[in-house]
Amino acid sequence: MASLSLRHITKRYQGGVTAVSDFNLEIKDKEFIILVGPSGCGKSTTLRMIAGLEEITEGELYIGDKLVNDVAPKDRDIAMVFQSYALYPHMTVFENMAFGLKLRKVRKEEIKRRVEEAARILDIEAYLERRPKALSGGQKQRVALGRAIVREPKVFLLDEPLSNLDAKLRASMRTELTKLHQRLQTTFVYVTHDQVEAMTMATRIVVMKDGIIQQVDTPQNLYDKPVNLFVAGFIGTPQMNFIPGKIEKKGDDVYFSFSKYSLKLPAEKGKDPALQAYIGKEVIGGLRPELVHDEERFIEMYPDSVIEAYVEVSELMGAEFYLYLKVDEECNLISRVSSRTKARQGDTLKFAINADLLHIFDKDTEQIVVH
Repeated sequence: MASLSLRHITKRYQGGVTAVSDFNLEIKDKEFIILVGPSGCGKSTTLRMIAGLEEITEGELYIGDKLVNDVAPKDRDIAMVFQSYALYPHMTVFENMAFGLKLRKVRKEEIKRRVEEAARILDIEAYLERRPKALSGGQKQRVALGRAIVREPKVFLLDEPLSNLDAKLRASMRTELTKLHQRLQTTFVYVTHDQVEAMTMATRIVVMKDGIIQQVDTPQNLYDKPVNLFVAGFIGTPQMNFIPGKIEKKGDDVYFSFSKYSLKLPAEKGKDPALQAYIGKEVIGGLRPELVHDEERFIEMYPDSVIEAYVEVSELMGAEFYLYLKVDEECNLISRVSSRTKARQGDTLKFAINADLLHIFDKDTEQIVVH
Protein backbone atom coordinates (compact mmCIF):
# COMPACT_ATOMS: atom_id res chain seq x y z
CA MET A 1 0.00 0.00 0.00
CA ALA A 2 1.22 3.54 -0.61
CA SER A 3 0.59 7.22 -0.31
CA LEU A 4 1.17 9.59 -3.24
CA SER A 5 2.68 13.05 -3.19
CA LEU A 6 2.43 15.39 -6.20
CA ARG A 7 4.51 18.50 -5.60
CA HIS A 8 4.30 21.44 -8.02
CA ILE A 9 3.65 19.11 -10.96
CA THR A 10 3.49 20.86 -14.34
CA LYS A 11 3.05 19.37 -17.81
CA ARG A 12 4.02 21.55 -20.74
CA TYR A 13 3.96 20.29 -24.34
CA GLN A 14 6.07 21.49 -27.25
CA GLY A 15 4.67 24.75 -28.55
CA GLY A 16 4.12 26.05 -25.03
CA VAL A 17 0.73 24.44 -24.33
CA THR A 18 0.39 23.88 -20.57
CA ALA A 19 -1.90 20.92 -19.79
CA VAL A 20 -1.35 20.87 -16.00
CA SER A 21 -0.06 23.77 -13.94
CA ASP A 22 1.51 23.68 -10.45
CA PHE A 23 -0.51 20.65 -9.30
CA ASN A 24 -0.07 19.97 -5.55
CA LEU A 25 -1.82 17.04 -3.85
CA GLU A 26 -1.11 14.69 -0.96
CA ILE A 27 -2.97 11.37 -1.29
CA LYS A 28 -3.09 9.23 1.84
CA ASP A 29 -2.71 5.47 1.84
CA LYS A 30 -6.03 3.70 1.06
CA GLU A 31 -7.79 6.89 -0.09
CA PHE A 32 -10.21 6.89 -3.03
CA ILE A 33 -9.31 10.15 -4.82
CA ILE A 34 -11.28 11.25 -7.86
CA LEU A 35 -10.07 13.88 -10.35
CA VAL A 36 -13.07 15.53 -11.96
CA GLY A 37 -13.60 18.34 -14.43
CA PRO A 38 -14.68 19.09 -18.00
CA SER A 39 -12.93 17.60 -21.04
CA GLY A 40 -9.47 19.06 -21.55
CA CYS A 41 -8.97 20.13 -17.92
CA GLY A 42 -5.82 18.02 -17.47
CA LYS A 43 -7.16 15.22 -15.28
CA SER A 44 -6.18 12.33 -17.59
CA THR A 45 -2.78 13.92 -18.21
CA THR A 46 -2.23 14.04 -14.44
CA LEU A 47 -3.14 10.35 -14.15
CA ARG A 48 -0.80 9.46 -17.02
CA MET A 49 2.05 11.35 -15.30
CA ILE A 50 1.44 9.28 -12.14
CA ALA A 51 1.53 6.12 -14.29
CA GLY A 52 4.73 7.24 -16.03
CA LEU A 53 3.07 7.34 -19.47
CA GLU A 54 3.68 11.12 -19.69
CA GLU A 55 6.89 12.86 -18.68
CA ILE A 56 6.67 15.46 -15.92
CA THR A 57 7.93 18.85 -17.13
CA GLU A 58 8.39 20.31 -13.64
CA GLY A 59 7.80 19.13 -10.09
CA GLU A 60 8.27 15.94 -8.09
CA LEU A 61 6.15 12.80 -7.84
CA TYR A 62 6.56 10.44 -4.89
CA ILE A 63 4.95 7.02 -4.47
CA GLY A 64 5.44 6.24 -0.80
CA ASP A 65 8.83 7.73 0.05
CA LYS A 66 10.29 7.11 -3.39
CA LEU A 67 10.82 9.84 -6.00
CA VAL A 68 9.58 8.24 -9.24
CA ASN A 69 9.94 10.99 -11.88
CA ASP A 70 12.50 8.90 -13.77
CA VAL A 71 11.22 5.43 -12.80
CA ALA A 72 9.79 3.34 -15.67
CA PRO A 73 6.01 2.63 -15.54
CA LYS A 74 6.57 -1.12 -14.99
CA ASP A 75 8.68 -0.39 -11.91
CA ARG A 76 6.25 2.00 -10.19
CA ASP A 77 4.11 -0.74 -8.63
CA ILE A 78 0.91 0.76 -10.01
CA ALA A 79 -1.86 -0.74 -12.16
CA MET A 80 -3.93 1.24 -14.64
CA VAL A 81 -7.43 0.53 -15.93
CA PHE A 82 -8.31 2.38 -19.13
CA GLN A 83 -11.57 3.55 -20.69
CA SER A 84 -11.05 0.97 -23.46
CA TYR A 85 -10.71 -2.45 -21.87
CA ALA A 86 -7.63 -3.33 -23.99
CA LEU A 87 -8.20 -7.09 -23.70
CA TYR A 88 -6.37 -9.50 -26.00
CA PRO A 89 -9.12 -10.99 -28.22
CA HIS A 90 -7.31 -14.31 -28.85
CA MET A 91 -6.84 -15.02 -25.11
CA THR A 92 -9.33 -16.36 -22.60
CA VAL A 93 -10.33 -14.28 -19.58
CA PHE A 94 -7.92 -16.34 -17.45
CA GLU A 95 -5.07 -15.74 -19.91
CA ASN A 96 -5.82 -12.02 -20.13
CA MET A 97 -5.73 -11.70 -16.35
CA ALA A 98 -2.61 -13.85 -16.03
CA PHE A 99 -0.62 -12.25 -18.87
CA GLY A 100 1.14 -9.54 -16.82
CA LEU A 101 2.14 -12.05 -14.16
CA LYS A 102 3.59 -14.44 -16.78
CA LEU A 103 5.76 -11.62 -18.11
CA ARG A 104 7.07 -11.15 -14.57
CA LYS A 105 7.92 -14.86 -14.36
CA VAL A 106 5.53 -15.46 -11.44
CA ARG A 107 5.12 -19.17 -10.60
CA LYS A 108 2.15 -20.96 -12.23
CA GLU A 109 0.60 -21.92 -8.88
CA GLU A 110 0.77 -18.30 -7.69
CA ILE A 111 -0.74 -17.03 -10.95
CA LYS A 112 -3.63 -19.50 -10.64
CA ARG A 113 -4.23 -18.47 -7.03
CA ARG A 114 -4.24 -14.74 -7.79
CA VAL A 115 -6.44 -15.01 -10.90
CA GLU A 116 -9.01 -17.23 -9.16
CA GLU A 117 -9.07 -14.91 -6.11
CA ALA A 118 -9.59 -11.82 -8.32
CA ALA A 119 -12.29 -13.64 -10.31
CA ARG A 120 -14.07 -14.51 -7.07
CA ILE A 121 -13.92 -10.90 -5.84
CA LEU A 122 -15.30 -9.62 -9.17
CA ASP A 123 -17.82 -12.45 -9.62
CA ILE A 124 -16.43 -13.53 -13.01
CA GLU A 125 -15.40 -17.10 -12.08
CA ALA A 126 -17.86 -18.51 -14.63
CA TYR A 127 -16.21 -16.59 -17.49
CA LEU A 128 -12.56 -17.60 -17.04
CA GLU A 129 -12.54 -19.84 -20.14
CA ARG A 130 -14.43 -17.40 -22.36
CA ARG A 131 -12.88 -15.01 -24.85
CA PRO A 132 -13.62 -11.25 -24.75
CA LYS A 133 -16.00 -11.34 -27.75
CA ALA A 134 -18.35 -13.54 -25.68
CA LEU A 135 -18.53 -10.97 -22.84
CA SER A 136 -20.80 -7.98 -22.24
CA GLY A 137 -19.37 -4.50 -21.63
CA GLY A 138 -19.74 -4.86 -17.88
CA GLN A 139 -18.02 -8.26 -17.88
CA LYS A 140 -15.12 -6.90 -19.97
CA GLN A 141 -14.75 -4.06 -17.48
CA ARG A 142 -14.52 -6.58 -14.64
CA VAL A 143 -11.85 -8.51 -16.50
CA ALA A 144 -9.86 -5.30 -17.00
CA LEU A 145 -10.16 -4.64 -13.27
CA GLY A 146 -9.17 -8.24 -12.53
CA ARG A 147 -6.05 -7.91 -14.64
CA ALA A 148 -5.08 -4.94 -12.43
CA ILE A 149 -6.01 -6.66 -9.15
CA VAL A 150 -3.82 -9.74 -9.75
CA ARG A 151 -0.79 -7.46 -9.90
CA GLU A 152 -1.44 -6.55 -6.23
CA PRO A 153 -0.19 -3.00 -6.89
CA LYS A 154 0.31 -0.24 -4.33
CA VAL A 155 -1.87 2.16 -6.34
CA PHE A 156 -4.78 1.67 -8.76
CA LEU A 157 -5.18 4.28 -11.51
CA LEU A 158 -8.55 4.29 -13.29
CA ASP A 159 -9.15 6.50 -16.34
CA GLU A 160 -12.91 6.88 -17.00
CA PRO A 161 -13.43 3.10 -16.70
CA LEU A 162 -17.24 3.28 -16.75
CA SER A 163 -17.83 5.71 -19.62
CA ASN A 164 -18.46 2.94 -22.19
CA LEU A 165 -21.24 1.35 -20.10
CA ASP A 166 -24.97 2.08 -20.23
CA ALA A 167 -26.56 4.13 -17.43
CA LYS A 168 -27.92 1.15 -15.45
CA LEU A 169 -24.65 -0.77 -15.60
CA ARG A 170 -22.66 2.37 -14.70
CA ALA A 171 -24.73 2.76 -11.54
CA SER A 172 -24.19 -0.87 -10.47
CA MET A 173 -20.46 -0.73 -11.31
CA ARG A 174 -20.11 2.41 -9.14
CA THR A 175 -21.33 0.33 -6.22
CA GLU A 176 -19.02 -2.56 -7.16
CA LEU A 177 -15.99 -0.27 -7.35
CA THR A 178 -16.74 1.19 -3.93
CA LYS A 179 -17.00 -2.34 -2.48
CA LEU A 180 -13.81 -3.33 -4.29
CA HIS A 181 -11.91 -0.40 -2.78
CA GLN A 182 -13.12 -1.32 0.70
CA ARG A 183 -12.13 -4.97 0.18
CA LEU A 184 -8.68 -4.33 -1.30
CA GLN A 185 -7.75 -1.51 1.10
CA THR A 186 -5.57 0.04 -1.61
CA THR A 187 -5.08 3.61 -2.86
CA PHE A 188 -7.37 4.44 -5.82
CA VAL A 189 -6.87 7.45 -8.11
CA TYR A 190 -9.80 7.73 -10.50
CA VAL A 191 -10.52 10.13 -13.37
CA THR A 192 -14.01 11.02 -14.59
CA HIS A 193 -15.96 13.93 -16.08
CA ASP A 194 -19.10 12.57 -14.38
CA GLN A 195 -19.67 14.41 -11.10
CA VAL A 196 -22.24 11.78 -10.00
CA GLU A 197 -19.45 9.15 -10.05
CA ALA A 198 -17.23 11.53 -8.10
CA MET A 199 -19.86 12.37 -5.48
CA THR A 200 -20.87 8.75 -4.86
CA MET A 201 -17.46 7.05 -4.69
CA ALA A 202 -14.72 9.43 -3.59
CA THR A 203 -13.08 9.92 -0.22
CA ARG A 204 -11.99 13.30 -1.59
CA ILE A 205 -12.59 15.00 -4.93
CA VAL A 206 -10.12 17.14 -6.88
CA VAL A 207 -12.01 19.61 -9.10
CA MET A 208 -9.91 20.80 -12.06
CA LYS A 209 -10.32 23.49 -14.70
CA ASP A 210 -7.79 24.48 -17.40
CA GLY A 211 -5.05 22.37 -15.79
CA ILE A 212 -5.42 24.06 -12.40
CA ILE A 213 -6.86 22.61 -9.17
CA GLN A 214 -9.93 24.62 -8.15
CA GLN A 215 -10.75 22.80 -4.90
CA VAL A 216 -9.88 19.57 -3.07
CA ASP A 217 -12.39 18.40 -0.47
CA THR A 218 -14.87 15.74 0.59
CA PRO A 219 -17.97 15.36 -1.61
CA GLN A 220 -20.20 16.92 1.10
CA ASN A 221 -17.94 19.93 1.61
CA LEU A 222 -17.67 20.53 -2.13
CA TYR A 223 -21.46 20.57 -2.33
CA ASP A 224 -22.00 22.74 0.76
CA LYS A 225 -18.95 25.02 0.59
CA PRO A 226 -17.73 25.56 -2.98
CA VAL A 227 -14.85 28.06 -3.18
CA ASN A 228 -15.90 29.63 -6.48
CA LEU A 229 -18.60 29.75 -9.17
CA PHE A 230 -16.99 27.02 -11.26
CA VAL A 231 -17.01 24.43 -8.46
CA ALA A 232 -20.51 25.49 -7.37
CA GLY A 233 -21.83 25.03 -10.91
CA PHE A 234 -19.95 21.80 -11.66
CA ILE A 235 -20.95 19.89 -8.53
CA GLY A 236 -24.66 19.15 -8.05
CA THR A 237 -27.54 17.98 -10.27
CA PRO A 238 -29.30 20.06 -11.42
CA GLN A 239 -26.64 22.70 -11.09
CA MET A 240 -26.75 25.59 -8.61
CA ASN A 241 -28.86 28.63 -9.55
CA PHE A 242 -26.77 31.77 -10.11
CA ILE A 243 -28.65 35.00 -9.52
CA PRO A 244 -27.15 38.45 -10.30
CA GLY A 245 -28.09 40.78 -7.41
CA LYS A 246 -26.94 43.33 -4.89
CA ILE A 247 -26.17 43.39 -1.16
CA GLU A 248 -28.20 46.05 0.65
CA LYS A 249 -28.57 47.13 4.27
CA LYS A 250 -31.88 48.27 5.77
CA GLY A 251 -31.56 49.22 9.42
CA ASP A 252 -29.70 46.40 11.13
CA ASP A 253 -30.67 43.83 8.50
CA VAL A 254 -28.76 42.82 5.37
CA TYR A 255 -30.57 41.75 2.20
CA PHE A 256 -29.75 40.10 -1.10
CA SER A 257 -31.80 42.01 -3.69
CA PHE A 258 -32.60 40.77 -7.19
CA SER A 259 -35.40 41.45 -9.67
CA LYS A 260 -38.14 43.08 -7.51
CA TYR A 261 -37.36 40.94 -4.45
CA SER A 262 -35.17 41.33 -1.38
CA LEU A 263 -34.18 38.23 0.58
CA LYS A 264 -33.39 38.91 4.21
CA LEU A 265 -30.15 37.16 5.14
CA PRO A 266 -29.71 35.50 8.55
CA ALA A 267 -28.19 37.84 11.16
CA GLU A 268 -25.02 35.77 11.46
CA LYS A 269 -24.41 35.91 7.70
CA GLY A 270 -25.33 39.61 7.52
CA LYS A 271 -22.79 40.49 10.22
CA ASP A 272 -19.96 38.57 8.58
CA PRO A 273 -17.15 41.11 7.94
CA ALA A 274 -16.53 39.58 4.49
CA LEU A 275 -20.13 40.34 3.47
CA GLN A 276 -20.21 43.76 5.16
CA ALA A 277 -17.52 44.85 2.70
CA TYR A 278 -19.96 44.17 -0.18
CA ILE A 279 -22.87 46.33 1.03
CA GLY A 280 -24.07 48.41 -1.91
CA LYS A 281 -22.15 46.24 -4.40
CA GLU A 282 -23.32 43.87 -7.13
CA VAL A 283 -22.72 40.18 -6.42
CA ILE A 284 -23.88 36.76 -7.61
CA GLY A 285 -26.16 34.73 -5.36
CA GLY A 286 -25.84 30.93 -5.48
CA LEU A 287 -28.84 28.81 -4.56
CA ARG A 288 -29.25 25.04 -4.74
CA PRO A 289 -32.48 23.96 -6.55
CA GLU A 290 -33.75 22.08 -3.46
CA LEU A 291 -33.85 25.41 -1.55
CA VAL A 292 -36.59 26.79 -3.82
CA HIS A 293 -39.78 25.42 -2.24
CA ASP A 294 -43.35 25.29 -3.50
CA GLU A 295 -45.01 23.75 -0.43
CA GLU A 296 -47.29 25.93 1.69
CA ARG A 297 -45.47 25.08 4.92
CA PHE A 298 -42.24 26.58 3.54
CA ILE A 299 -44.06 29.68 2.32
CA GLU A 300 -45.31 30.14 5.89
CA MET A 301 -41.84 29.33 7.31
CA TYR A 302 -39.99 31.88 5.15
CA PRO A 303 -42.44 34.80 4.74
CA ASP A 304 -39.56 37.25 4.05
CA SER A 305 -38.30 35.16 1.16
CA VAL A 306 -41.35 34.47 -1.01
CA ILE A 307 -41.18 35.11 -4.76
CA GLU A 308 -43.56 34.55 -7.67
CA ALA A 309 -42.44 32.67 -10.76
CA TYR A 310 -43.82 31.21 -13.99
CA VAL A 311 -43.24 27.46 -14.56
CA GLU A 312 -41.76 27.21 -18.08
CA VAL A 313 -40.93 23.49 -18.00
CA SER A 314 -41.80 20.70 -15.57
CA GLU A 315 -39.70 17.51 -15.67
CA LEU A 316 -40.72 14.37 -13.78
CA MET A 317 -37.59 12.61 -12.51
CA GLY A 318 -39.34 9.78 -10.64
CA ALA A 319 -39.36 10.71 -6.96
CA GLU A 320 -39.11 14.44 -7.72
CA PHE A 321 -39.83 17.17 -10.25
CA TYR A 322 -37.41 19.71 -11.73
CA LEU A 323 -39.27 22.97 -12.29
CA TYR A 324 -37.68 25.51 -14.64
CA LEU A 325 -38.92 28.90 -13.45
CA LYS A 326 -38.97 32.37 -15.00
CA VAL A 327 -38.97 35.18 -12.42
CA ASP A 328 -38.46 37.96 -15.00
CA GLU A 329 -36.48 38.59 -18.20
CA GLU A 330 -33.19 38.64 -16.24
CA CYS A 331 -33.78 35.81 -13.77
CA ASN A 332 -34.44 32.10 -14.29
CA LEU A 333 -34.35 29.48 -11.53
CA ILE A 334 -34.49 25.69 -11.25
CA SER A 335 -36.47 24.21 -8.36
CA ARG A 336 -36.20 20.58 -7.22
CA VAL A 337 -39.45 19.58 -5.52
CA SER A 338 -41.30 16.48 -4.39
CA SER A 339 -43.26 14.40 -6.92
CA ARG A 340 -46.33 15.35 -4.87
CA THR A 341 -46.12 18.91 -6.22
CA LYS A 342 -49.18 20.36 -7.91
CA ALA A 343 -47.04 22.70 -10.02
CA ARG A 344 -47.32 22.16 -13.76
CA GLN A 345 -46.02 23.79 -16.90
CA GLY A 346 -47.74 27.14 -17.49
CA ASP A 347 -48.55 27.83 -13.81
CA THR A 348 -47.57 31.04 -12.03
CA LEU A 349 -46.95 30.17 -8.38
CA LYS A 350 -45.40 31.38 -5.16
CA PHE A 351 -42.07 29.87 -4.08
CA ALA A 352 -40.21 30.23 -0.80
CA ILE A 353 -36.44 30.55 -0.84
CA ASN A 354 -34.33 29.34 2.07
CA ALA A 355 -31.93 32.31 2.26
CA ASP A 356 -30.09 30.75 5.21
CA LEU A 357 -28.10 28.64 2.74
CA LEU A 358 -27.65 31.29 0.03
CA HIS A 359 -24.05 31.54 -1.22
CA ILE A 360 -22.69 34.97 -2.14
CA PHE A 361 -19.95 35.19 -4.80
CA ASP A 362 -17.82 38.13 -5.93
CA LYS A 363 -19.12 39.23 -9.33
CA ASP A 364 -15.66 39.91 -10.78
CA THR A 365 -13.36 37.27 -9.26
CA GLU A 366 -16.15 34.63 -8.98
CA GLN A 367 -14.70 33.59 -5.58
CA ILE A 368 -16.92 32.84 -2.60
CA VAL A 369 -17.66 35.71 -0.18
CA VAL A 370 -19.87 33.85 2.32
CA HIS A 371 -21.58 30.45 2.41
